[in-house]
Order: sequence, then C-alpha cells, then structure tokens
Amino acid sequence: MCFGVVWGYLLFPVTVSQSVSFENHISFLFFPGSELYSQKRVFTFNTVDIKVQPSVKVKNGAPLSITCHADISKSTDFQLKHNFTVFKDGKLVFMTVSDKRDARYEIPVARSSDTGDYECTVEAGGKTKSSNSLHVWVTGMTKPILTAEKKEVLEGEVVKLRCELPEEVPPLYFFFRKMKMNSTPKEKSVFESQRNFSVVEFPVEEGDNILQFDCFARRNVKLEFESSEHSKKTLVTVREPFIKPTLNVKPSSNITEGDRIQIECSTVVARMRDIEIILQKNKTILNSVRDEKLLKYSAVATLEDSGEYQCKVEQGRASKTTKLNIVVSELFPKPILAASVIKLDENKELTLSCSINGFQKANFSILRKNSNADIWLKNSKNLTMRVNVNDTGSYICKAEVKGIVKESKPVTINVYAPVSKPTLSVVSGLPEVVLGKSLLLICRSVMGTPPITFTFYKGNKIKETVVNDTYATFLDENIGQNDKGGYRCDAKNNHSSGMKTSNILNITVIVPIKNASLGSVPYGEVEDGSETVFLCSVKEGSWPIRFRIFRKTDREVLLFEKNENAHRVVWRREAMNRQDTGTYYCMASNRANVDVKSHPITISVILAAWQKGVIAAFVLILIAGAVTLTLWWLLCKKKKAKGPSMEMSGSALATNSPNEKLTRQHNDGDYYSGSGYIEGSENHMKSTDESKGPDLESAEVEYTEVEVSTLDPHRAPVQKGTETVYSEIRKANNETTRAS
Repeated sequence: MCFGVVWGYLLFPVTVSQSVSFENHISFLFFPGSELYSQKRVFTFNTVDIKVQPSVKVKNGAPLSITCHADISKSTDFQLKHNFTVFKDGKLVFMTVSDKRDARYEIPVARSSDTGDYECTVEAGGKTKSSNSLHVWVTGMTKPILTAEKKEVLEGEVVKLRCELPEEVPPLYFFFRKMKMNSTPKEKSVFESQRNFSVVEFPVEEGDNILQFDCFARRNVKLEFESSEHSKKTLVTVREPFIKPTLNVKPSSNITEGDRIQIECSTVVARMRDIEIILQKNKTILNSVRDEKLLKYSAVATLEDSGEYQCKVEQGRASKTTKLNIVVSELFPKPILAASVIKLDENKELTLSCSINGFQKANFSILRKNSNADIWLKNSKNLTMRVNVNDTGSYICKAEVKGIVKESKPVTINVYAPVSKPTLSVVSGLPEVVLGKSLLLICRSVMGTPPITFTFYKGNKIKETVVNDTYATFLDENIGQNDKGGYRCDAKNNHSSGMKTSNILNITVIVPIKNASLGSVPYGEVEDGSETVFLCSVKEGSWPIRFRIFRKTDREVLLFEKNENAHRVVWRREAMNRQDTGTYYCMASNRANVDVKSHPITISVILAAWQKGVIAAFVLILIAGAVTLTLWWLLCKKKKAKGPSMEMSGSALATNSPNEKLTRQHNDGDYYSGSGYIEGSENHMKSTDESKGPDLESAEVEYTEVEVSTLDPHRAPVQKGTETVYSEIRKANNETTRAS
C-alpha cells in the first residue's frame, strides 16, 4: 500500500489493484524520500487468438493442445497480469493467470467428449477481449465393453446385456446384436441421453443353442454420425427345458368316416413345473393338459376331420411344436334333394325326394330350414304335400350311415298367392291437381305374393313399370288442362292367374286464380248514409272461388267473405259513414291455395245533399243576420252624424242592397248531385260525373260559397246513380253465366 496526494491536500490509501487502474491514466504519485512525478501507463488489446495442435481434427486417444495468445500494444514497458479463460461449448474448461501473453490448455488423451467449439477470453488491467470460436473434432470412439448377466440360460428365458463406454459422454446411441449359426443377426437399438451405458434383454427362442452377442455405439457430430468399434463377442449357451413333442395317430393310415380316431402327444421334460401340452387343428384347440407329459384325444372321424394337427408344448417363454397331416376317406357322398317344382301356386301339390349316388343303405329325413332350428318334416326319402304361401322357404334332407350324418344342399321353394285387384289413387288423397304441378299416383294390391310387377297407363300408353312388394308409385309431371283422366294400373306376380287391372282414375285439374279486380258504385266519393255496391271479379280460375273484401286504414279489416261458383261476387254496403273512408281491395283464392290480390281503390265518404243544404242554410242565416246588424249599425251611426236628410238617403240605399240579391239567387235553378257507373275490360267501375273523377282521395270538403236552390214541385225527381250500377252488375252476372 502507498499514499497518494491530489493537489497536495488529500491523502488516501490505494491498493495494488487500484493502482493498476491509475496506471492507465495520468497520475500524481508521492513516495516518501522522493519528489512528485507523473507517468503514462497505457495499453490496448489488438487481437486474441486461439490455436489447436496438432490440428483441429485429431484421433481419439491422441494428445491435444489448445493455445490462447493475446496481442497487446503498450505505451511503455510495464508488467501486466493476464487472466486466461478457455470455454468449450460455452462451459468453462480451463483458467490460469500469467504475466505472459500465451496460455496453453493440454489434453494428454483426447476423447470424443472433447469435441466441441472452443473460445479463449483474456482479461488484463480491467480490459477484456475474446477470440473467435474454433471447432475441434476428436474422431473415433472408444471400444465399448459388453457384459452378459448369465453365461448359460434355458429356452424361454432372457439374456440380459450391458454395453458401456466409460470414457464417452452422452447422448449416445447403443446397438446390440444377437447372432446364431446360419441365421441373420437380430439387432436392437437404444438412445441414451443421460448416461454412457445401456441395458437390453434378448429372449431365448426355440432352436437357440449357442448364441453370440456384441454391441457398438454412435454419436452425432455436426449432423454426422460417428460409430465406435464393435465390442468383444460374448458367448451364451442354451439348454432345452424339454424335448420336441411326439405326435402319434391311430389308426396310422386308411382312416374312413365313422372310424374311431385316437391322437397322442408326449414330451420329455427336465422340470414338470408349469408345463402345458396343447392339441389344435387349424387354430382350433381340441384338447390341453397341464403338468403332464402325455395328452390324449379321441373322436369319431368325419370328412371334416381331415387337415393339419399341431401339438405344442409350452413352459414359460419356451415352446416347441410338432405337426401332422391326417386324411379321412369319405364313407358316402352328400345326399341330393330334388323338388318336383320350385315355383307353384298355392293349394298345388309338391313332392320332395332325397337320394345318394351309388349308395342305398342310409337313414333319410327331410327338414325345413329355420333361423332358430331346422323343422323336421318326415323320416323318409320322399315327401308329398299340398302347399300354401307359408310353405315358402328352404328345404334339406339328411342321410345317416354308421353314425355319420350328412346334409344336402338346400332347395328353395316359392309358393304364390294371386294378386288382388289393384286400387289406383292420388297420394295426396283428393283426385285433383293444380294446373302445371305434378301428380303422384299409388297403385296398391292388398293381396298377392311378392314380388309384384306394377304397370301404369295414361290413356292407352304404358308410362312406367315398377317391381315391388305390395305397392308402387308413379309421378306424372307438368299436368296440362287436358290431362283429366285415363289413368289405370296393372298388377301381376308369378301366380298362374295372370294380371289384374284397376279401375280408371279421372282427376280434376284446378286452374289457379288470375287477375283479381275490385270496383265500386259510386266510385271514389260516397254520400254519408248512402249504399255502396262492390264488385270483385277474376279473369279465370276453377270454382268454387273464395272472395274476400278488406278495408285498410291503419290496419286491415275483413269486411266480406263468400264462396261462389262464379268468377265474380257483389257486395252491398248499406248506409256508409265517415268511418268507412279508406282503401279497399279484394282477394280471391280456390283449391290451388294461391291468394290473388286486386289493386286497391280509395273510397271517400262525403256529406249528403240534405246535410249540405242544412249547413248552407245555417250559414246563410248567419251571414244575413250579420249583414243586417252591420247595416243597421251603419245607418244608426250615419243618422247621428248627418241628420235627417242623410237618414232618407240611407233608407233608400238599404232597400236596394241585400233583399234584391237574395231574390235573384232563388230563381237561378235547381240543385242536382249524382254519379253514374261504367264497367271496363278489367271489371273496374268509375263514376260518370267527370267533374269528380276516380282519383279523388280525400273525403274532406271545403265550403267557400253556397248557392241554395229551391226544388220545383212540378219537375220530376232526378234518377239515382246506383240504378245504373245494378244494371251493370246484372249484365256482368249474365255474361259470367253464359261463359260458364
């Protein structure tokens, strides 16, 4: 430790390591017995290099040297301590401190575990610099060591092996091989990520006697596999726990159906514990015994007993097998069942006969096949019976000789009942169809043995033939107005009675509604309290037709509904009132189930003539009274202002003003109001009063000037407009009746 002085005032202790830091800069140092001086101690790293000797690729077991060199530039010649650190794959493997610029990491015996990326770092005077990374590859691997748990084993046991590479580092791949004479080696592989050894087991199979085992290892370096040498071979001997079984059959040859066959299977075993003998034929187990040396099996031989028999002896994992082929000669062939006929009508006679070619001495029986169990019919070669439809099915016969029973191939018998007269109908129920739509017909025969062939006719033309059990359907598309009848169907099956024909079916073609229209009399404006006649008509459509008339204000209200066998309907609305003002339309529909809506018409309910007269009279009275009062007031005022002479003048003026005007107004003529009806090509109605017009949409009337006419008692009354409406409606009804 020394003492430093800054500006000659502050003294503080400085350690050696701290002084190194000061040496890199301008410092003022004071030593006892000497004077103050200054000195620069500056250095910098140029490069740090790493080298490998003898090369970056060396063989396993060879020496390996890694050198780290620091190239440094200094301002003066002064000593530096260098901290050298060597990393492999990012992990510290070597570290030293030296005043030299080189450090060496020695590996006397390089192993594959030394393969990796090496990097050197040098630290001096508070500065640090690292070299580039250098990959070193130690090629080759050490020879693995293989050991076996046992040198001698029994068949069925396992050989446990251990393969180890003590000087290698995981992860490693281990490969084990099992070798025996005149056989391809069997190999197992194991990946070990955490340890440098692996253990496997090989089963000892039947036929193994002297076995050899070895192992080798692999590792992955830079996406390449590197393999070790194979280990020394390990020898394992195998002993048999029992001998191969012996399989005998009696009689040994010329086995015929009906003979008693006896099979024996035996072995010699060293240890009786857990020994098992199994006899099987075509993978079907016939018999088995445990903890015994002999198995016996006996049966009456049949033709089906011919085949390969296998005797297997098992103990633990060990097993041995012996096979033997046995041939059983046929005693007699299968019987043959013959039928007098296989298709026949009910109540007819059927004869079944059973026989064996070249063989007469046998017991015969005839049966009917059933899903649960065959139904016995008779113990005989022949069977005659009168059949019904329930006798349809499969029949067989059986023959028995010396306890051997054989069955014939089945014969299928079909018994037919005649078809009943078919019925033809429309699937929807009613014999009608909408124009242009499709018609679906169904032909059904209640009785008759299937399959039944159904044939559909339209007029005299065959449209379709269908084979089914009890019914068939036919679709006739795009029905026209002339497609009204002539449908029928035939039904037949295999019964000899032949074909049955249904009745002819006629249908009704429904014409949908077209072009509905609504008219009214009066049209547009209707007097309060008067009658209005509505006429709803359509251009075409099948009867009956459902007519409905609606009024629409803020909501739709059904006013009238009626079904008519006509293309038009008339509805009289008596005593219209102001609440009946609104938009009216009608809808028409028939069995085509399509609603056709007319264009709307607007009806405005206005005041009647007498109501207008009352209002006008009341208004005139009010006006006359007001005028009279006004004149009287003016006259009074003038009399007061001008005297008597002005009163005479005012009196003469008053006699010539309102009374003469009122007199002239009474003689202008009579008051008349009315409307007429005209039916157009679309059955709409409009008023004959051209001054009103059909487009009047408002029921409100403004009164600005009213002329009151007195009725002349000598003149004839004016004819009402509704009488014309009635005449036109009668005319429209007559035309509809003639068109119908």
